[in-house]
Amino acid sequence: MIKIEKGKLKIIITVIVVIALVLSGLYAYITFYPKKEEPKKIVILPRVYTTELLTKTYDELKAERLLDSLNITDNRISPLENQGLVLEVKRIRHRGLLDLMFKPGTAWKKKPLFYFISDMDGLKYISKDIESAGGAKAETLFNTWDAIFQESKIMKDVPEEQQTSDITLAIMEREKTGLFGFKTKDVEKEKIHLVYDYRTGRWTGDDYFGDSDGYGHYVGENFEIWFDLYQIDYDEDGIPYWVEVNILHTDPQVDDSKLDPDNDGIPTAWEWRWGYDPNVWDDHRNLDPDIDGIENIEEYKMAKWFADPFRPDIYVETDGMQKGGLFDIQHVFWKESQEMLIERFCQHGINLYIDDGWPGGPPNGGGEILPYYDTLSQDSGMMLQFYNNHFPDDRKGIFRYLVVAHNSGFCHPSKFNRYDTLTIDSSPYKLYLRRAAFTPRTQRIVLASAAMHELGHSMGIAPWTIEGCDNISFAHGKEAKKRYLETWGNYKSVMNYYYIFNKKLVDYSDGSSGSPYDQNDWLELYLPTFQIEANVIEEPFFEPPGKDKIVNETVSFSIKGWVYDENLTRQYLKKTSGWSPIDPIKCKWRVYRRIENGTQPSDRNIRIYAQPIYKTTIVPPLAWTLIKEGYVDGEGNFHL
Repeated sequence: MIKIEKGKLKIIITVIVVIALVLSGLYAYITFYPKKEEPKKIVILPRVYTTELLTKTYDELKAERLLDSLNITDNRISPLENQGLVLEVKRIRHRGLLDLMFKPGTAWKKKPLFYFISDMDGLKYISKDIESAGGAKAETLFNTWDAIFQESKIMKDVPEEQQTSDITLAIMEREKTGLFGFKTKDVEKEKIHLVYDYRTGRWTGDDYFGDSDGYGHYVGENFEIWFDLYQIDYDEDGIPYWVEVNILHTDPQVDDSKLDPDNDGIPTAWEWRWGYDPNVWDDHRNLDPDIDGIENIEEYKMAKWFADPFRPDIYVETDGMQKGGLFDIQHVFWKESQEMLIERFCQHGINLYIDDGWPGGPPNGGGEILPYYDTLSQDSGMMLQFYNNHFPDDRKGIFRYLVVAHNSGFCHPSKFNRYDTLTIDSSPYKLYLRRAAFTPRTQRIVLASAAMHELGHSMGIAPWTIEGCDNISFAHGKEAKKRYLETWGNYKSVMNYYYIFNKKLVDYSDGSSGSPYDQNDWLELYLPTFQIEANVIEEPFFEPPGKDKIVNETVSFSIKGWVYDENLTRQYLKKTSGWSPIDPIKCKWRVYRRIENGTQPSDRNIRIYAQPIYKTTIVPPLAWTLIKEGYVDGEGNFHL
């Protein structure tokens, strides 16, 4: 045992006490003294991406725990700019004209009066009440069936770092009341409620990403509305700061509507809006998820004209023709005829857009008045001069070209064997006598009927697919007409001449009469028909039905660098449970697997192709559409 002197023992104890006091003081300082927080820094993380991160609101991401894979280092919403919200009302279309056109009288001539009321977090705006800075006031209502290109916008200043906003948009129509209609009242005909998320820039509610009528497009009972919501954005690319910093890892001070980091032909802003990964190459030149014949690269080019890559679109450019003399009329596509067609297609989930002189359109765009010809025929090929010189090259393959002319009516190829060229007849003889259209109302009906008939040919319905189409045997005497009415008289379609000439129909058949003398035309429309080579060649003096002209080539669909995988196709069919991109039409499916030396500049190893299944419409064997891309992991799970 070591002995320690009393003096030395006191020194050791004192040192221990001092050390203990210093340590306890340091602990108290660290624990209780207020610390100065360092400002958060933006940290660029390795990209962790799923489609859901680009298509859902922040609350949805949290609920599905999709944020767990991200280390969110900057949860701010608007550090670069004054936070605000913009509502753009792009187009409002009244849906009531079609019904009025089939009612005798002049009610169709009375264009509706309507306006909208918006409410953004309590900020109410009434579009009809106009007041200038000088105090002048006016009441301005929409007075039209279709307010296309009459855009409006409303801005809302939002408290900094506010996470969501409530928005309502109501459409009010002014109606006459009282015994003689001298009084009016404003009636609410539509009301949309939305919740906007400032982190992701998405909205939910009565319209949302992936819904049945399109994002930023609402189809109500009385009105159809196109709109957009976006927040004030420093670089003006429409991608919120939170998304740029935490998900895309792009620069929130650089406009991503002009950048294409994956070099796939479409910039980051468009890909983000529609749920594609801006950092991975997509085959947008072939991707067509809604099978409308307009591939994503073309949908991007048509963005200013309302194009939606996930909802079928039909684009038509139309030109007219000069008068041929004193007793002729100018040949134009009447607005009422256009609206009838737009509404009819809208009822079946298809957007029809008709350029008859759109502002900002290209040179030689729609609305031109062409030189007069007394007669055009498909045999003469005279439409080629209009197709070459009045139909812009960059629209071919996107638009169909329609001319309202004198003494003509057909859908026939101008180049190669693609049915993208249409002409319809508005000669006084055809309107007044042959079709008994003696009033402006009935004339507009038969013009719409003729246009819908030719459009049907451009979507695959032809005499060689159903013999009731273009069949005029009812005009060959009393007995022939009797036989016709007992058979093809059941085919109540605008594709049936009998229902154009005698019934003034503006609709395709719904198939309710049953086979063999009827079909559901709406389920037989193959929209890409206008841009692919047909399997029948209509020579001069072609006579329907022309089934003897059908040639089905024995070729197989193949892709360089890819191989069809039957096993993966079966697995995919189990996972999709019969899903179709063009509901309710069923599809055949193929999954292609990437093989070595493939040509696609990405790590995706599968492609999903679809082809609609029709009873009569003939789809060429090479007409398979790329729907999705993705990869299959080692456990056989699909990631699309």
